[in-house]
Amino acid sequence: MGTSLGTPDDFEFERRFFCRAMPAELDDGDAPTLIVQSYYVHADNYALRVRVQAHDVRISMSAASDPIGVIDRYRDAFTDAYVTVKGPSVGGTRYEAEREIDVHIAVELVRRGGVPIIKNRFSVWLGEDGWSIDVFGGANAPLVLAEAERSGPVTNLMIPSFCITEVTDQQRFSNDGLAARPYRDWRADFERELAEQGPHFQQLFGRNRIER
Repeated sequence: MGTSLGTPDDFEFERRFFCRAMPAELDDGDAPTLIVQSYYVHADNYALRVRVQAHDVRISMSAASDPIGVIDRYRDAFTDAYVTVKGPSVGGTRYEAEREIDVHIAVELVRRGGVPIIKNRFSVWLGEDGWSIDVFGGANAPLVLAEAERSGPVTNLMIPSFCITEVTDQQRFSNDGLAARPYRDWRADFERELAEQGPHFQQLFGRNRIER
């Protein structure tokens, strides 16, 4: 019989939303966190990821953004690196175990294997919650996703007006889902679904408060 090794710190609690763009008023002019990460496993919502981050580099994201090219150009700017394992997401909760690793080793791992993703991450505080707004480049441009993350279930959330629809439990919008099948491959299908069905917000997390 297997033994569970998970602790409360090994779980992430978040809600994720599709956005049309990064709100200009939330960009304070400082460089966002530049993230390049590579997925070595990305199947059935299980994932093994290596990530490197830079904090003093500001580059625009577009379909032409090449993750490996950026790694090579700004190699010395990356200061943080992590290896992470993730389990399936259920109701905004997901097993996640993360360990910091040597930056130089991580850069070489990203360069040598897996499926790379590149994005800028803007961190903002809105009302009661800290939010991460990810602006993707490469095969996932022009996708923008906003996440609210807490140490426990994300309930009774004030949802900002720039959040168009909730995608918390849509695996295709997870980063490992985007590694398996990038946004450019199904963007038209999603836009058609959104036009036909309209915005949707989960009703399982207490009372949603929508900013107007």
